[in-house]
Parts: sequence; C-alpha cells; structure tokens
Amino acid sequence: MRAYRALLHLFPASFRAEYGGEMCAIMAQRRREAAGPGAVLALWVGAVIDLFVDALRAHGDVLRQDLRFAARTFGRAPGFTATAILVTALGVGATTATFSITDHVLVRPLPFAEADRLVKLWESPPGYSRNELSPANYRDWKAMSTSFEGMAAFHTLSANLVGEGDPERLDGAAVSADLLSLLGARPALGRIFTAADDQAGAPGTLLLSHGLWNRRFGGDPAVVGRKVLLDDSAYTVVGVMPRGFHFPSRDTELWTTMRLEARDFEDRGDTYLQAIGRLKRGVSLAEARADMRLVAARLERQYPKENERVGATVLRLRDEVSRQARLLLAALFGAALCVLLIACTNLASLLLARALFRRRELAVRTALGAGRERLVRQQLTESLLLALAGGVLGVALAAAATPLVARLVPNSLPIAERPALDLRVLLFAALATAITGVGFGVVPALRACRDPDASGLREGTRGGVGGRREKLRSALVVAEVTVSVVLLVSSGLLIRALWRLQHVDPGFRTDGVLTLRTALPWPKYEKTARRAQFYEQVLGDVRQIPGVESAAYISFLPMATRGMIQPVQVPGRPPEPAEDSTVSLRFVTPGFFAAMGIPLRQGRDVGESDTGDAPLVAVVSESFVRHYWPGEDPLGRQFLLASRPRTVAGVVGDVRVRGLEVSSEPQVYLPSRQVGDGNYIAYAPKELVVRASADPARLLPSIRRAVARADPQQPISNVRPLADIVDAETAPRSVQVRVLGAFAAIAAVLAGIGIHGLLAFAVSNRAQEIGVRVALGARPADVLRLVLDEGVRLAAAGTVAGVVLAYAAGRALEALLAGVSPRDAATFAAAVALAVLMTVAGSLLPALRAVRVDPLTAIRAE
Repeated sequence: MRAYRALLHLFPASFRAEYGGEMCAIMAQRRREAAGPGAVLALWVGAVIDLFVDALRAHGDVLRQDLRFAARTFGRAPGFTATAILVTALGVGATTATFSITDHVLVRPLPFAEADRLVKLWESPPGYSRNELSPANYRDWKAMSTSFEGMAAFHTLSANLVGEGDPERLDGAAVSADLLSLLGARPALGRIFTAADDQAGAPGTLLLSHGLWNRRFGGDPAVVGRKVLLDDSAYTVVGVMPRGFHFPSRDTELWTTMRLEARDFEDRGDTYLQAIGRLKRGVSLAEARADMRLVAARLERQYPKENERVGATVLRLRDEVSRQARLLLAALFGAALCVLLIACTNLASLLLARALFRRRELAVRTALGAGRERLVRQQLTESLLLALAGGVLGVALAAAATPLVARLVPNSLPIAERPALDLRVLLFAALATAITGVGFGVVPALRACRDPDASGLREGTRGGVGGRREKLRSALVVAEVTVSVVLLVSSGLLIRALWRLQHVDPGFRTDGVLTLRTALPWPKYEKTARRAQFYEQVLGDVRQIPGVESAAYISFLPMATRGMIQPVQVPGRPPEPAEDSTVSLRFVTPGFFAAMGIPLRQGRDVGESDTGDAPLVAVVSESFVRHYWPGEDPLGRQFLLASRPRTVAGVVGDVRVRGLEVSSEPQVYLPSRQVGDGNYIAYAPKELVVRASADPARLLPSIRRAVARADPQQPISNVRPLADIVDAETAPRSVQVRVLGAFAAIAAVLAGIGIHGLLAFAVSNRAQEIGVRVALGARPADVLRLVLDEGVRLAAAGTVAGVVLAYAAGRALEALLAGVSPRDAATFAAAVALAVLMTVAGSLLPALRAVRVDPLTAIRAE
C-alpha cells in the first residue's frame, strides 16, 4: 500500500486529508479480494488510471475555485492589478524584443541547408585581416584545399535594367554556377544556373529575386525565358528565387553568372571575389584554417611577388558580423535583462506588500480550515495570472518595438530585415513570464502563508519598515536602484559617445548637398571620351539650374563605399611594408572639392586640361603629404601609382572616407579624363554631387531631366542628401541609445515606484507609531526626516553598488565609447543626480502622507 499512498500525492493536500484514508481502505479491501496475479495487475492498472483521472479533475476543481477567487481579489484592487500587469509587461516586452533581434542576428541558423558547415574565405594581405580574392587565387584555393565539399565565389554588382518600364538601377551579384547549389537554394520558379551558364562567352542568364519579380514583372510566371537588357547586354531570365532568399545581402535583387575569361586570371592583385565554402562532414573550423594556411603558404612560394605575405582567413558564414554590432546587441540584451530583473523585483515587492496586507484574511481562512499548501497555491495562482496578463501585453509591446530594433540588423547578413515573433521568441516570452510569475511569486506566497494562525488576527499595525518583515522588500528596492544606476550610467556613456561622434569633422560640409548615382553601363561607356562627354553634358546642364552652386562627379562617396585601395611608392624613399604604403583612390571631375566643401590647402583642383594626353597629375590629402613629405612643399613632387608616375598638383583637407570611427588611409584624387579606355571599369565616376543654395531636394526633377537629355536610358539611383550618409554612420548607435535610454528611464521609474511603494506601506504600517510621536511633540520636520531617511539609505546603498557595477559595464562597453572614458565623471555625476531625483520623487508622497497623520485617528484605529 506504500505505492498507493505515494500515488495519492497526485491529489491536492486538502483532498488527501479528507478522502485519503477512505481511499486506502477501499484499495486494501479490493486487494484482498483479488484472486491471482492477473486480477492484481488489472486492479493496479485500473487504480492508477482512476487516480490520474480523478487527480486531474480534483486539481481542475481547485484551479477553477482559485481563478474565481483571484478574479474577485483583482476586482477589489484594480490599482494593484493594473500596476502589477504593467510592470510585468515592461520587463517581458523589453526582454522579448531584444531577444528576438539578438537571436535573429547572432544565434539562429542562417536560412540555408546545414548552414553550420558554411564558411566565408578571405585573403589576409599585410595590414588587413580580410580582403577579397583574386580569381587566380580563388581557382587555386578551390583546387588545392582538401577540407571542403565545395567552394564557390561571387562578387556584387549593380546594373541598369532597361526595356521593362523606366530604366532602373538594381543591386545584384555575379556568382559562380555552383554557388546556389552549395547554399542548398532552390528556385521558386524555373531553374538555377548550370555549369554551361558560367562558361566564358556563354549567353547571359539571369535569376530574379521574388520581390523584383513581383514589383517589376507583376509576378508573371511567363517571365521565365523572357529576354531583358542589363547594361545594354541581353540576358535570359531562367528562374525566380523564393521569397525568403537573401544573398549576399538583403538588397540583392538579381543574380547572374560571372563567366570568367582567361584574362581574369592574369593578375593576382586584382582582388574582387568573395568565396564561400562548405566544410566536409567531420571537418572542424580549426582543421579548415590549418588546411588553408598550408594552401596560402604553397601559393606564396609559387608566386613570391604577387602573394607575398598573403594568408587566408576562414570564418563561419554566421560570424560575418562586426564586433561592434555584436557588442551593440549584447549591450541591449543585457539592458533588457536588467529591466526584466527590476520588473520582477517590483512585482515581488508588490506581492509581498499585498500579502502582508492580507495577513488577517489569511489567518481567518486558516482558522476556518484552510491548509498552508492551499493558501500558497492560491497566492501562486494570483501571481501567475498577473504574470500571464503581463506576458501577453509584453509580447504585444515587443511586436510594436520590433521595427525600431530591426534597424540593428546588419545589412551584410543574408537574413530578413525584421525578426519574426515565431515559436522560439514566443517560447522565450513564455519562459520569461513563467520565471516572473513563479520565481518571484513563490517567496511572497511562502512569506505570506508562513504560520498564518490566530496571531494574524491579533496583529495590529505595528511594525517598522526596518523590521525583519521588511528586510526582503528593502533588499529588492536596493537591487532596483542598483540596476537603474547601471543602466543610467551605461546609456549616459553611450550618449556621450554618440554626441562626440556627431561632432567629428568628416572633412566636408554636408549642408545643402544632394547626391545621386548614375552608374554608366559597359561596354557602352568603356571609352574614356564617351564618359567625359556624358559628364560634361550632365554637369553643364545641372550647373545651369537656378540655385545650383556647384556640381561634380566622383567614383565613390566618402563613407558610402570604401573605394579602391592601392599601394604607392615615392622615388628616393625606401620601400615600405604594404600596410603602410596604401592610399584610398578615387577619380573625380573638376569642381568636386568645391561641391563637397573640402578645403583646397595648396595648388589647384583637377582641371578640364588634365586629359590622357597631358602629364599625369593627382590631388592628394594632407595626411598623404605628412606621411611622405613632412614639412616640405609637395607641389610638383612625384609618386608611383600602378607603376606610373603622378605629379602632385594640389593638396586638400583630409576626409574620413571610412567613417567617423575608423581612421582612413591617405587619399589620392585622380582626374577622370586620365583613365585609360577599359581601365578601372568599376571605379569610373558614378556619384553626382550637387551643392545648392536652397533645398536641394527641389532640384531633383531638373537633375533627372538633365541626365535624361544626356542619355534617356540612364537610370538614377541612391538619391539622398549628403547629410543622410553621415547620419547613417551613427544610425545603429542612435537606435541603441534610444532603446537603452528608454530602458534606463523605465528602470528609474520602476525603482522610484519601488521606493514609493515601500515607504507608502511603511507609513501605513507605522501610522500608530507616527501618531504617538506627533502626540508627544514631534514636529513635521521630524516626521518627514523619519520617512525620508529610510528612502535615502536604500537609495544610497543601491547607488554605491550601482556605481561600482556601472564602471565594470563601462569597461565592457569601451569598444563602443569612441574615446569616452568608462569612468567619465560627468556621466556618473548625472546618473547619481538622477538617482537622487528618483529617490526624492518616490519618497515625497509617502513623506507628506506621514506628516498629515492625525494622532487621535491613528491611535483609535489600533
């Protein structure tokens, strides 16, 4: 019968106490009457089934009673109910939103078959940890490596789509024929590329993204087999990719094959390919890296000049996220956990206060026969109901906040822009809700139901906030203040870093400048003279538009694109390591520096006379001069670029071409007319810069007409003010600061509410004591000090601990602080001041209430 008695624990304790003995007696009687092993087995099987069914029914009955009682209890205290639900919703919502974005970017497998075996391969030349591959090195890597099931390559491209409505500039990728099958991708319509599509001289074939198919071709299934023109070359549409397929980035709208020719493999310094590999089963990342080190070493011995000190880097495709982006997300998720912790402590504090307030009720129920288990169960049911309601509201808040935090998703990852609130996220929200309801509801429930005997009926309103009963609530308030100070300091440091970055001089003036792209197709514009004719006509017409001050073209805008990195050599100086002799190279038309507001320090701008027949010249940056001719006059001096001498014609100010946070190489600007036919195809000027005295956006229709007059088939893309390009540099930081600032504000408010709730309860609990003090001559200032002292002590303890933890958090975030010290005194002082303000705000109403206590009323209430 021991087993049967153990099974009775499936029932509620009250049920066992009332019916357990009778059920055991009946079971014992049936056991004695059972004849034979078969009858005994049938008896036990039936008994176990009956016990489970009856236990579920009994628990269901108790649950229905608890739910009805909880509903009545919440209805009698709507303020408490609403506060508890809102506090829980803030914690669960903040944590769920940040978990969804962190999981989306850093944890969830990429949407490819067996994505954990996909890796990205890079060259690592001197001075750079990652660089694109040359076609020749890619070919040799693929042939010589032994760690991969397959290796494929691609490079990004932009092309003009014409003949299907208005001309349009589209971003895409040229891929090797085996890349899509390597990823495990399948088309939604048609087929993917074959090896025949990727042969040199093969007809052009094209795959469309699902979005482009719907937007440009109306979702017509007959698009497969249709001919379209890309950069004046004919391509046949062979398929449409699925809706959720993104590669290599979210902006990719079409794919074609690379169709490499023999000449593409001649120059190992022509690095523009990116490589993807799929590890063989059982091969680790470390083994693949060792394999590629051997391959790179063999190629260096075979090609000592071209591949000198060129290594290989292998990273998981999932890890193609910058350290800064990872830190941004980790900081936000940590902040959200802090908000959840504060919300949980607030909920626990509210439940504790309410449980102590209901001690008389619990004592009466105990006197009427309710057991401790039954009372604890009722308290837990109430806390779970509050947490469930808060969790549902929190998921709704997380869904509303998703568009904001989605801006933190790096565009370089082949994933959707917005994370979905799918089963993983909902399970996390359910876990957070359960932890909130159970983890922070158990202690208040046990505390409230500890010895709820007749002493609760005799208990008056005596007892201070500093007594044993309030130590737990005080500890919770200290924890809230601590966490809120950490968040205030962290957000303050990041705000200071953002402010510093926004005041960094980019080297040019952004006001009144409009930029747009007119990328010229090849081979239509392969000839330098043909491009020069287009530039002259467009710029001539644009400069005639009323309100235009200046206009010019450049290969790549600063910060928008890295540009071309090239080594240079100065005659008479010893050769330098490659990492110390590189420059950022751009081709420009005359008037570019005036259009951008880049100061001309010495010499002249590039001119119309700087043609291919004239001496080769360059305009260099001040950092170039400081590096090669410090303290000397650079005008007229020469340097070698691509083995050809260039004469310095002018010196301009430095520009932060890599962004506000990254140091830039010295810059070299070359006249666009001094580029040989067919050379530097991808680096021909394509970005039009227009400086206007009025709102430049109003000039866009006139600019479009000017471009159409020069070439009716030439599309315009990437229209944006120059200020937006600079602002985009700090956009992820701005989002993080806003979100983290909101978390810090929520934390501070919740901590203030916690202090208010604790002191308000203390004043109510000590009303008789305060009344006696007033009757004995205590002044209002004495009563005020009595209440405020407790709040100040709690806030001081939390602030001290918070400052210590905030410094540690600042050290962890140092990579994001852009030179701001993690112990910045102004930030810590502001955070402490806000903590003091929060303490005063939370303590004021309870203190004023204590001052207004009437001695006679308080004593009579006892």
